[in-house]
Amino acid sequence: MSCKSNACRLRGQFSYVVALWMGVALLAIVSPASAQSPAPQIAGESEPVAPLPPPNFKQLNIEVPSSLDKTPQPCRLDIPHGYAKDGEPVPLVVLLHSWSGDYRQGNGVLERLVAAQGWLCLMPNFRGPNLQPEACASALAQQDILDAIDWVCQRYRIDQKLIYLCGSSGGGHMTMMMAGRHGKRFRAASAWVGISDLAAWHQKHERTRYGDMLRKSCGGRPGQSQDIDAQYRNRAPIHFLKEVGDLPLDLAAGIHDGHKGSVPIVHTLNAFNAIAQAQGAAEISPAEIEQLSALNGRLQKPHPTDEGHDEAWARDYYLRRSAGSSRVTIFEGGHEGIPAAMLAWFLSHPQDEKTSGAGPEKAASPS
Repeated sequence: MSCKSNACRLRGQFSYVVALWMGVALLAIVSPASAQSPAPQIAGESEPVAPLPPPNFKQLNIEVPSSLDKTPQPCRLDIPHGYAKDGEPVPLVVLLHSWSGDYRQGNGVLERLVAAQGWLCLMPNFRGPNLQPEACASALAQQDILDAIDWVCQRYRIDQKLIYLCGSSGGGHMTMMMAGRHGKRFRAASAWVGISDLAAWHQKHERTRYGDMLRKSCGGRPGQSQDIDAQYRNRAPIHFLKEVGDLPLDLAAGIHDGHKGSVPIVHTLNAFNAIAQAQGAAEISPAEIEQLSALNGRLQKPHPTDEGHDEAWARDYYLRRSAGSSRVTIFEGGHEGIPAAMLAWFLSHPQDEKTSGAGPEKAASPS
């Protein structure tokens, strides 16, 4: 099957995506995986609002040895019911857990949408909740994701030019970090309501549990020492997004986040500006950021592309701009990710449309 015909087949299935999405309404950033025992619920994070249909995949718990410290790292892997070991290579979606979650968290809607495409879905642990130096975008955590991808590619028929990455909140933070540090490994990435600047986020949450988690991960408060400041910098995507290059990175945030949620939209807007500056594209102005960051904020002079309604998202949006292959959207919503929108982004970036395609740094064949 040619790449071109495969892309057409995937797009032809999008009606199922929309139907399932509308059928289960909105699942926010946390959704326990239903094929096996779920992760414990985390206080303060969202729960499913509607029951999900039975899973259309088999879920495996796996362990992947770290190539850095040799410790076994847990992951979950969804194998769609229609997967054939001797069939065509299929895409892989890498779903990253939120700030306080782990590999068991999952996203029930997205997992079902991915399986409906015949794709595999991988959920790495990358050292679990951000409560220790080994977690929170450390070198170990980044390598854990790459190791897990390699492990899957060695054992399953994966199209290694069609590896997609996504996450919300803390998963959005890590998606942005991986896009900046290891963007060539991925075909496209989708980061929702992510934290781009850890020092700035600590300033907002110094007296909340998130501030405590940052101090445990980075060794103390910003300004306490040069070494601690380096930890905050080295774990913050804002300093690495200039390296995104031609990776299609979709950035999204709900207009009400920061007022009713934990991550102000300035994190997403500044992330886009870091990419735009590197790409030589127009940045979102300080005045525009201030206007959107206000309660129920709106642009005073929106661009022609800024306001509209996205059918795949089932949401209005108040800013939408592009820089190179990347895009930013501020939509009607809060601290959440929209699974159908993540998949729509991936479907819009099949292999044959990329001139300098993603691929593994080391090739491996399934047994």
